[in-house]
Amino acid sequence: MIPRYSRPEMVSIWTPETRFRIWFEIEAHATTALAKLGVVPQEAADKVWAEGAKAVFDIDRIDEIERETKHDVIAFLTHLAEIVGPEARFVHQGMTSSDVLDTCLNVQLARAADILLADIDALLAAIRRRAFEFKMTPTIGRSHGIHAEPVTFGLKMAQAYAEFSRNRERLVAARKEIATCAISGAVGTFANIEPQVEEYVAEQMNLSVEPVSTQVIPRDRHAMFFATLGVIASSIERLAIEVRHLQRSEVLEAEEFFSEGQKGSSAMPHKRNPVLTENLTGLARMVRAFALPAMENVALWHERDISHSSVERMIGPDATITLDFALARLTGVIDKLLVYPENMQKNLDRLGGLVHSQRVLLALTQKGASREDSYRLVQRNAMPVWRGEGDFLTLLKNDPEVKKYLTDAEIEEKFDLGYHLKHVDTIFRRVFGEA
Repeated sequence: MIPRYSRPEMVSIWTPETRFRIWFEIEAHATTALAKLGVVPQEAADKVWAEGAKAVFDIDRIDEIERETKHDVIAFLTHLAEIVGPEARFVHQGMTSSDVLDTCLNVQLARAADILLADIDALLAAIRRRAFEFKMTPTIGRSHGIHAEPVTFGLKMAQAYAEFSRNRERLVAARKEIATCAISGAVGTFANIEPQVEEYVAEQMNLSVEPVSTQVIPRDRHAMFFATLGVIASSIERLAIEVRHLQRSEVLEAEEFFSEGQKGSSAMPHKRNPVLTENLTGLARMVRAFALPAMENVALWHERDISHSSVERMIGPDATITLDFALARLTGVIDKLLVYPENMQKNLDRLGGLVHSQRVLLALTQKGASREDSYRLVQRNAMPVWRGEGDFLTLLKNDPEVKKYLTDAEIEEKFDLGYHLKHVDTIFRRVFGEA
């Protein structure tokens, strides 16, 4: 992932230094477990820990060895032997490369999930604050992009809060599913290493035991993990698009914060563009794109092939780093979002009261008119207003057929904006709880 869309904490999970440190911990814990079983000398396990724990692994040296061996795990083990000495011959007893690679990847994904969960918590806090800030601020609800009926801006934020709360639950479940350990040897039969070693390594690495791993951990787990990241990215885009639409010049109900000295266009000095949310839309596309190859990785040959390996070397870092950046960026957008209630009211009034058409329709049916006639009466008065020819309330009052059923006072009562907001408290309690 390019530095432009990266944050240091997440990037550090995917560095060679971190990867080799995790490899060492897996190998060293396995050697300790083997010593407990009497398979290798305890002194050897102690030496591995004593020398390896303080070592700074030489990335260039490992790369040099790999250029000859064409095998990354063997290159690492050879370098570890250079550090530990003769006792290194007891490392990797009965293990296969996938035991190290797969367990390490799952450690990295679990750590990445922890960062992403913290990101979501920060985003939820920002959305919650803005939701309560504008809880009763009326704005127009739109269907198909067209004015429909009134909502509040707080309800828009509450919907986003509920969506990202669900995403948090999904990520918690995905983290649990991905955090497994496999130390089962070639083709996963434990023929040359005892299951107790796997159990010990899993406990030490804060993982659960993979029930059956062939020679690799089943990739349906990874498919679910990356699919979850894709869903979260889609939610990011949904909220980003809402901001982008609200920032359009003819709408301007909300817009991204525009800092002192910021420039919107190289050609037009007046421009204030929604560049952050447009960026989020692009980043979301990338995170979703990583889900498909993860799903294709599920279908491996027999007990193992490595067609998944090159994919995961790319999508592991790129998906988590990109999503981490996107969540942080969205949090900043929501936290600093400029909101314009006066423009919301202007837009509510823009269609001359047409947003109350359903209430008039229902009132007519309740007074005895058929639904078909009620719809016809309301629509024939609404269409001139749509064309800018008068206001809805006046036209209804002057329609003799409407007046057969409704008095002026009854018609006026249907234009009460507060009517549409009477259940906002109920919705907020459902989303945020009683507090």
